[in-house]
Amino acid sequence: MTEPRIRPAAPADLDTVLAFWRTAAEGTSISDDRAGVERLVDRDPGALVLAEADGELVGTVIAGFDGWRCHLYRLAVHPGYRRRGIGSALLAAAEERFAALGGRRGDAMVLTDNERAHHAWRAAGYAPQEEWRRWVKSLTS
Repeated sequence: MTEPRIRPAAPADLDTVLAFWRTAAEGTSISDDRAGVERLVDRDPGALVLAEADGELVGTVIAGFDGWRCHLYRLAVHPGYRRRGIGSALLAAAEERFAALGGRRGDAMVLTDNERAHHAWRAAGYAPQEEWRRWVKSLTS
């Protein structure tokens, strides 16, 4: 494997990213469609970070910063490329982005039943914050 290249997503990457998530990511969200990801990249061009190796997309993370908090979503690595440092490289890029923007603490959305992800996040220095629960409401009918 060549050293992964880490870069922000461009509009031309969006269909590839959506297809990648169907293979490499756990679960889906209401915004996991072309329109949702397109809005993300239009609004914050540096938020969707990609890892490429051997000429293909092998990892993603969304590093969203709202001016106050740093949020991590969609950390995903292609199953054939896991345990090679790609997730760590993506998180390092996300954390560098946050620091450059003035962020002070990152939080990650991690599925409760995704034990593999729990191990990866703990290894990266993150810990669950048990006193919090996520509350959601769909804004579409």
